[in-house]
Amino acid sequence: MTEPKLDLDQIRAVIKIASESPDVAELEVASETLKVVVKKVAGAVRAVVSTPASSPSASPAAVPSTQPAATGSTDQLVSITAPMVGTFYRAAKPDASPFVAEGDLVEPGQAVCIIEAMKLFNEIQSEVRGRVAKILVENASPVEYGQLLMLVDTTAP
Repeated sequence: MTEPKLDLDQIRAVIKIASESPDVAELEVASETLKVVVKKVAGAVRAVVSTPASSPSASPAAVPSTQPAATGSTDQLVSITAPMVGTFYRAAKPDASPFVAEGDLVEPGQAVCIIEAMKLFNEIQSEVRGRVAKILVENASPVEYGQLLMLVDTTAP
């Protein structure tokens, strides 16, 4: 019988446990198919999700973090998460071009999207340098606090 896979809600729960527990500096959860390592570093919570070496065909992913993990992994993805509840917009205006598209290079401090909350438009900025690997939210969609918005590959040239 195969071991059940961890889903995104379970991974988020692991991150929440680590971030809300003052005595936990590092937390690791592993199954046959997935390994999640959550570390608190300099006030930030970083999470890396990977596949064990015995399962090379599965692709690794990342979950909410504020900076790249210190592992130096060549497949490092850093997520940009929603800092508030609101509506996600890829561009400043409906007829404007998006702040970023998949494959674009981003720099720290560069605006990547807007979240509208209570008629205030808040620019969300990248905290890392890298290439936008995946945009996870549709334009004009509601988002929750901590929701993954996009993934940035920090190893991309």
